[in-house]
Amino acid sequence: MTSAILSALSVLTKPIAEASVHGAQCSEQEALQAALQANRALLLQRLESDSSLEEVRRLREEVMVAAVGWFSYETEDCTWSFVQECLLLLLAVARHLSTELECFKQGQAQTKRRTSEMAPPLPPDVLSVTHQKILGVTLQFVVSLGLCPYLSPGVGVSLGRRSTFGAVVEKLACSGTMPAAGRRLLTTTNALLQFAELSSLATLVFTQHLGDVMAALCQLGYQPQQAERGGQQVHMMLQLNSEERQSCREALRNLLEKVYQPIVVKELLILQGGPKQSGALGGRAASGSSQAWLRRLCGQLLSERLMQPNGVQAVVRAILEGGTGGESDWRKCDAVARILVACPQQSASADSYYRQVCPQILDLLHFKDKPTAQQFQRVSTQVVLSMVQERPTFAQQYLLTPLLTPLQRCTSASYQDNSQAAVDEWELTRCVDDVYKIWVIGNSPSALLLKALQKVVPVVFTLFCFTKQNVSHLRAPCQEILLWYLSHSEASLSALRQLSGLQQQENDVVAGFHFSPGSEGGAKFRRRESSSDEDDALYEKLSGEQWRLECLMHLLAELKDSELPGDFFLSLLEELTSWTSTTATEEEEQELDVSAMTLLEVEQQLSGRAARRGQRLVLLQTLAAVVESLHHTVLLRKITQVLDFIVSLIQRACIDLGQAIGNPIEGQTLSMAMGLVATLLSGPQLSAEDYCAMSRLLLPLETLAQQHSDVVVQELASSLRTVIATHGAYQPANLSAAAQSSKNHEPLKNDNEFSKKKQKLQTGASNARNNPPLSSLGNNSPGGPASEMNVPDEGRTRVHESPAKPFSEWLLDACHPDVPTRAFALRILTQRVQSREPEAVQAQETVFKLFLENLEHEDSFIYLSAIQGLAVLADSYPESILTRLLRDFQHGPSLPTSDKEHSLETRLKVGEVLMRASRAMGELTPHLGRPLISIFLQGTKDPDQSVRASSLSNLGELCQRLDYALGPLAQELCSCLMAVIKTEKEAEVRRAAVHVIASLLRGLGDKTTQVLTDVLLDLYRALKWAIRCDPDEVVVLHAQLALEELDGVMKRLIFPQQKLEKKIVVLP
Repeated sequence: MTSAILSALSVLTKPIAEASVHGAQCSEQEALQAALQANRALLLQRLESDSSLEEVRRLREEVMVAAVGWFSYETEDCTWSFVQECLLLLLAVARHLSTELECFKQGQAQTKRRTSEMAPPLPPDVLSVTHQKILGVTLQFVVSLGLCPYLSPGVGVSLGRRSTFGAVVEKLACSGTMPAAGRRLLTTTNALLQFAELSSLATLVFTQHLGDVMAALCQLGYQPQQAERGGQQVHMMLQLNSEERQSCREALRNLLEKVYQPIVVKELLILQGGPKQSGALGGRAASGSSQAWLRRLCGQLLSERLMQPNGVQAVVRAILEGGTGGESDWRKCDAVARILVACPQQSASADSYYRQVCPQILDLLHFKDKPTAQQFQRVSTQVVLSMVQERPTFAQQYLLTPLLTPLQRCTSASYQDNSQAAVDEWELTRCVDDVYKIWVIGNSPSALLLKALQKVVPVVFTLFCFTKQNVSHLRAPCQEILLWYLSHSEASLSALRQLSGLQQQENDVVAGFHFSPGSEGGAKFRRRESSSDEDDALYEKLSGEQWRLECLMHLLAELKDSELPGDFFLSLLEELTSWTSTTATEEEEQELDVSAMTLLEVEQQLSGRAARRGQRLVLLQTLAAVVESLHHTVLLRKITQVLDFIVSLIQRACIDLGQAIGNPIEGQTLSMAMGLVATLLSGPQLSAEDYCAMSRLLLPLETLAQQHSDVVVQELASSLRTVIATHGAYQPANLSAAAQSSKNHEPLKNDNEFSKKKQKLQTGASNARNNPPLSSLGNNSPGGPASEMNVPDEGRTRVHESPAKPFSEWLLDACHPDVPTRAFALRILTQRVQSREPEAVQAQETVFKLFLENLEHEDSFIYLSAIQGLAVLADSYPESILTRLLRDFQHGPSLPTSDKEHSLETRLKVGEVLMRASRAMGELTPHLGRPLISIFLQGTKDPDQSVRASSLSNLGELCQRLDYALGPLAQELCSCLMAVIKTEKEAEVRRAAVHVIASLLRGLGDKTTQVLTDVLLDLYRALKWAIRCDPDEVVVLHAQLALEELDGVMKRLIFPQQKLEKKIVVLP
């Protein structure tokens, strides 16, 4: 039956080319009209003559009886007659499918329960693709011929703007008369709504013609009876009574509620059109214009869509759906944001509008789908930023306060709450993400945003400190939020002082609660379990404060391009200077007179002193952390900051000049400050602004010039003051010397003393060149010749001497008691040996003994330089040097002056030398490495665990470079490693053994199966045994890494990489 009805529809809507149209010279409108008449006549003939369409004729007559109110045979309009036939057949399809569907449901209720393997029966309202196509064509004819021509100008989109066929239909409608236009529009609209009552048919109607149906309902229900055009009252011939208009309004409301809301919003925006444009009454409205009443109606309906639940999301989806993320989409996001910020006129009040809309705006931040989330985030962020600027009161009440509520609850949680967690993990995660999106990504600092964020900065910092101790996805957003606030807030210095403990903290997390790890990588705020041990509680408090300070230094280190770290450092120096004043010190040293005080006053005095001392300790701790953690290029980025630093140092030196006598630290500080001033003044051409900035130094320099006890300091201070006062017109002779002393970190000295030391140095160097005591380099005992050498004590200045001096002097410097001088000399000797200079080649034995002596030095700067030198010697002269190093590694240091108590440390250092030498052997490893392997294998049986671990580490470095030369030694090596893995008690040694296997597999690579063929299975079993049985987690980790290397080797062996290459063979 359904197929029969649809076949009748296909007869009615077959293409024009198949219609019998007479006359080749007729116009398009005439051809269309003739085709409609021919198709309708053919359908009526088929209904009367074809017996297969008898049921269709009967059902059509039933629908015709029901449609007696609008169906008419006596019409001369062939187009309307065609539309009536289409509507009759469409309603017949709907009636038939409804009856069939009802019978299907009743049959389903009576049918026995089906098994799970049986497919469910297909409902009768499911249409094939061909049937859907026929119905779609019919609906297009109905809308084009029976609905759109009867819409008033400016209502909906005209047919001429849709397609070429639409332009033909529009001309056909305009060429003829349209009597009873309102009635025909009402008939078509009601028929379409009746046809769409079945859900499967409604999809066909509303996916293509929703806008036209909505336009018709708007016109039928809301178009005024009269319209004013050009100052004249024009009657709109709707021919409808009030009941019919009211039913159309209800139908429109029902339709808007049922359809997917973003589509509804999109169609309403299209109906609303662009700005009002002038146009003739009789003609079509200009492109993009709509009638005033329709614009007002669409605005009211859009406001209702917006203010209903999920209305904001519907509006955003309607405008942004289908975007590609390009520039146009960003403009759309900004346009949507402007729409949402503006309160509609239809709203009862601005407060009620924002109260309903703002929670939905915040919900836009929480979408997971990435393309949608980016667009929604852009809209939500722009709305928040715009409301902060235009509606700050509502933004604070309905956006910022709800958004920051989880963080604010961390400052006001109480024990009266029954739940264990004051703030759940999902709340905290969502809040931090929202703050990051609005403040950091939005990046529009304003007073309201900064003030709102300031209240929760202590909580965010505490959360950041917690995430730094754990693995959490909240670490990065917390860090970015704090950096953004510190970079944009004017109160950032005050915030830093609060976070460091220098000021009383406000809005910090409530006592008795703390952050704890969440189940999804976040954090939750919950009660802290009370500790009965006071020592544990005190330790936890002190360690927590130290950790907060370290985290704060990490944040300041990230502000590399900001002046904030320098300003914070200078503020700490100023506070330190104010506390070192004589008056404050005397007040602290005064004895407390308790005779005239009450007990409460005494307690207050003592607690005040304790608080001041605690504040000083916090200041010193913070200042020390800043100096240790931050580089000077971060602290002092501008010359003004350098000047502030110098002023702080000199003022602190001027507080009590009497205490500076005999105090080397204060003397060095003053020397550094004055040297920095001399460096600035002796630099490039300074501007007048620079000299004006330096004018703050005039008063403290005058104080030093008049009151300091040292004559050199007085003269230099007077000279510096004169240069600053004259803006560089006066240049004293001692200015460059003071600048050079600042660069070399020397204290200020008299010229005579400096000349004497220089003369003494030259005399000592001359004696060293004439009689180089090379025989004494092996004996460095206190009574030996080395201690009798007249080595000048020049401090750190010798490090900056030219390396072009004689080789013998570098040998002397390598015995210098000053650490930097000795280390620098060892580096120079290493370079000379590496470049194979003749003097270095001749003194090879002396240099070797010298490096061995310095290998036992306790300073890492010295013995690391010696290790590097010995490695270079072993690389240059492997035959002689490696043998002696192996003997020292096996039996301990061989020098007569060696300290036997530290023999173990020296052996380990020699092991480091051998490891570096093994790395430098390269292709000579198979030739030179045999003696090393035997010594290292013997070292695995040493009584000391450190030597055993060192031997295994060296063995791993050496074996991975032997390649095929390792084959004969594979069995011995495998037996040693398996014995260590299974029998060694020390975890450190087992780790080294497993690491040897991993290094071996990594070094051999694809050669593993060839070199280790006989022992590969044993090594695999040893690794599996380590994973299953070894209690040490690091051993298990190394074993897993080794198995991964072995797995990669075997995969490449079994599944070699396919190479698509062509071989060209040249035949002889």
